[in-house]
Order: sequence, then C-alpha cells, then structure tokens
Amino acid sequence: MRSLSIADLWLILGAIRWTVALALTALVIGSVIALGIAVARTSRHAWLRVVARIYVELVQGTPLLGVLFLLYFGVPMLMGIQIDAFTAASIAFSLSAGAFLGEIWRGSVESVSKGQWEAAACVGLRRWHVMRHVVWPQAARVALAPTVSYLVQLIKNTSLAALVGLVELTRSGQIVAGSTLAHLPVFCGVALCYFAICYPLARLALSLEGRMHVARAH
Repeated sequence: MRSLSIADLWLILGAIRWTVALALTALVIGSVIALGIAVARTSRHAWLRVVARIYVELVQGTPLLGVLFLLYFGVPMLMGIQIDAFTAASIAFSLSAGAFLGEIWRGSVESVSKGQWEAAACVGLRRWHVMRHVVWPQAARVALAPTVSYLVQLIKNTSLAALVGLVELTRSGQIVAGSTLAHLPVFCGVALCYFAICYPLARLALSLEGRMHVARAH
C-alpha cells in the first residue's frame, strides 16, 4: 500500500476527458438516431411508426449494461470481431441515447398545437415544409431543456464503461483506490468531479425550462 500522490490526482483528472468524450460521442451519434426515430414516430406511414416503436421499446426495455456486455464480450465471440472498450461503450450509449432522445423529440413535435399545422397547410405548404419551417423550430425550443437533462444522465451512465475496462472517471478512481486503499477520499474526489460536470448542466436545463414556461405564458 502507498499514499496518495499528485500522479494519482492527475490520473483521475486526466480520465475526465474520456468521460466527456464518451458522453459527447454518444450524444452526437444518438442525436442522429433520435432524429430518425422522431421523424418515423410522427410519420403518416404506419409501418415507419411501428418499426420506430419496436426499436424504442426494445432498447428502453434492455438494460444498458447488458447491451454493453453484449457488444464488448459477445461480438468477438460470435463474429470474431474485436471491439475496444471505447467503441463498444460508444455504440451502446448511442443506441440508448437514440431511443430516449427520440421519444423526447417526438413528444416535442407532438406538443406543437394542431392550429400551427392547420395554418401552415392552409397557405399551401407541403408536409415536409411544414415540418421544416413551422414544427421543428418550435419543437427544438421545447426539446432543448429535456435534452440537456438527458445529457446529465448520460454523463453519469458513462461510469458503466468502467466494467469493460475503459479508464474513464470511475475506472481511474478504482485504479487509484485499489493501489492506495484510500477508497473514501478517492471516490469522494470522483463524485466531486461528476458534480462539477453535471451541476452546471442541470442548472442550465432548469433555466431553459423556466424560460420556456415564461415564453408560453406570454
């Protein structure tokens, strides 16, 4: 056993970049998936709505950890393709983000009043133009606060990647605590790092939500 050192501190702080990189990667890829889900879920084609709903229910009904393990351990065994920890975690979190954000954005689209749709149709706009110029801009404002809130959840969920060996914030704490046996101060420090990342985002989400309520009231 050894005492905590500056090197241990730098290991933990340096691992923050992998936590942030993983969360941003999942957010970007998940947003692309979510956009497709939202469009499909609000489509006039029944088969698109059914396919999107099956995806959402399948992903939301499957534990994220199970998907992560399947990608990291199952794919090499079944297909002989080696996947590194960051790639496996990125895919797993992106699939999950796509399902959850897709439902958030679908709800935001459906929150736009029917009068807006009807008014746009009355001036001769086609459905695509109605969506692009009328519905989506309003839905984006509604979806912004819950999207930021989901990002907070996504950042906290990245700790699951420690179970497949990715040296992100939680895993770095495990490494330092295991070599120093200073579990309490180390994981208190790790918790403070998560708090420093998540708290400003949580406050931003609350602020955005408050502005939306004020805008609707007026």
